[in-house]
Amino acid sequence: MESPAPAPTPDAAPVKILTVCTGNICRSPVAERLLQAGLDQVFPGGFEVSSAGTRAMVGDPMQPLSGDIVRTFGGNPEGFVSRQLTGKILRSVDLVLTMTSGHRGEVLQLDASLLKRTFTIREFARMLDVLDGRAGGQPVSVETADGGDPLSANAAFWRGLPARAASVRHLSLPADSAENDIIDPYRRGPEVYRQMEDELAPAIISVLRHARLNVPA
Repeated sequence: MESPAPAPTPDAAPVKILTVCTGNICRSPVAERLLQAGLDQVFPGGFEVSSAGTRAMVGDPMQPLSGDIVRTFGGNPEGFVSRQLTGKILRSVDLVLTMTSGHRGEVLQLDASLLKRTFTIREFARMLDVLDGRAGGQPVSVETADGGDPLSANAAFWRGLPARAASVRHLSLPADSAENDIIDPYRRGPEVYRQMEDELAPAIISVLRHARLNVPA
């Protein structure tokens, strides 16, 4: 009988990304499901994306119009359940992507140690665009260490990414700080959901593009 596979070491664990909004039923679920779907295509098993709300509608499903957006981009909205953001959830996270600057502040109130790993998703995407521009938009080979494996290399790359992104923050500042935020469509019409989609989708695409350009060799 084969012996059980060894448990993964922390360095070899999937990269854990958390998306955060208010109710965890409109914006952050869309970001969660679309990032997970896209990252699964780039590097299967390399990422675990989840979400939570600062004032969550605990136990509620994703809003129907948000679910429609997820389906439009090839994700799966089924089985989603809203949950409240807690310090316990934050303890195991490598990267936090919030929907607004206000949410970022609330994350840091719960866990100040995440200061350098928490961004609004739109500002993080702009930083990655700068990094990709410097690389000429060409794929970068993320090398595994001697005796290492792609999962460890991927984890090491993404755990170092917040610092690299922050180093180009000054090159990615928006003309208006409101451009860091994703509009909240809760209890509003379809046109506001479309605006949310227009603001959120490009940011998700930028994150996925950076992942594609930096797949472990």
